[in-house]
Amino acid sequence: MTDKSIKAKSTGGLYITTTTLFKIFLLLGVAAVSTVFIWYTFGVIDKLQQDTRDQVEKYVKLWQLAANSPNTGSIELQFIFDEIIVKAAFPIIVLDHNFEPVQWRNIPGIESDDTTLAAKNRLKKLSDEMRAQHDQFELKFAENYVNYFCYGDSGVIRQLQLMPFIEIGIVVAFLIVALIGFQNIKRSEERHIWVGMAKETAHQLGTPISSLLGWLEMMEGDSGENSAPISAAEFKEAVDNMKVDVHRLQRIANRFGLIGSIPELKLYDLNNLIGETVEYFRRRLPFEGQGITLNFVSGKIPPTALNPEIIGWSLENLIKNALQAVDSKTGRVEIKTSMDSSEKYIIVEISDNGHGIPPGAARKVFRPGFTTKKRGWGLGLTLVKRIIEEYHGGRVFLRKSRPGETTFEINLPAR
Repeated sequence: MTDKSIKAKSTGGLYITTTTLFKIFLLLGVAAVSTVFIWYTFGVIDKLQQDTRDQVEKYVKLWQLAANSPNTGSIELQFIFDEIIVKAAFPIIVLDHNFEPVQWRNIPGIESDDTTLAAKNRLKKLSDEMRAQHDQFELKFAENYVNYFCYGDSGVIRQLQLMPFIEIGIVVAFLIVALIGFQNIKRSEERHIWVGMAKETAHQLGTPISSLLGWLEMMEGDSGENSAPISAAEFKEAVDNMKVDVHRLQRIANRFGLIGSIPELKLYDLNNLIGETVEYFRRRLPFEGQGITLNFVSGKIPPTALNPEIIGWSLENLIKNALQAVDSKTGRVEIKTSMDSSEKYIIVEISDNGHGIPPGAARKVFRPGFTTKKRGWGLGLTLVKRIIEEYHGGRVFLRKSRPGETTFEINLPAR
């Protein structure tokens, strides 16, 4: 196996991993979006928790200051607790010096006057959790009497703490839907391509087979009673043309055999290949239209690594499209080869003076299944793109298109 074929296999490897790379990119994108969501949510939670802690510290200082003031009685202290402190949106539990609950507010399911054993046990458990999460604040009163102030997260913070899990669930669901959709689109494209391949096969085989049948009919006519004998020159012409058609069938079989495998590349003169393809279509011009001109302007280009069978197939597709786009009386199709300014790429231009491609369709011409023809299957340019870009490391694109001037351009590495 030559270096060229190894390079082709490497290029093919890139094609094989395209789907995998897309999935990796999708997974990384989802991971990045999830990370940003989670980071932002936890940032908001931290900010709310810090604001709550600052608020609690102020409440404790206010209550302690009032409790240690000689002018503040028990009624005033209770008022401060009931009308200021418990107005907060977070749960509060006040413990005595033995860490037993003595006052509480905003505890779901427990009223402020509930003194049952079950309520006490639950309050004790909740206070332990609050102390473990946020610590406790000392409330020092006269005569060294100490209480402890505990608080928990508000309902908003608890809801926000669930948000990352909800966000991850939504993103995972989106990812699953996206992957399923991608697989369905891929399977749909594959089905369309298989149907298109069958149609393309019938189309490719139809022309040489019809020609062979015509030559056979002409030769068989010589054996009939009322038929005029054909000359030796006519017989030789028929045999020569039949050989051309049989060779054409062999080339078609070889082309379809290369689909799905990595073709071997070898150094080849692209000008010669284009010249052969142009001559093939020139012989068919009387059927395409008497007024069509097909020109080939060959530039000075070096031999390059390619597979002539499938490159020839690409050229035939582009030239055939150009011939079908032009007027049968005034049509003009021109193929030119040249080198780019850096001399790293060989440029092939296929131009015609047909009706052009609408701007909306120009962006879709290489998509599988897209066609502007009534009887087309939208596979020709898809094959061209795969052959040029994935098998030969080149590029094919619609350079310009307007009524009277349409140009497709192929760039192939000059190596």
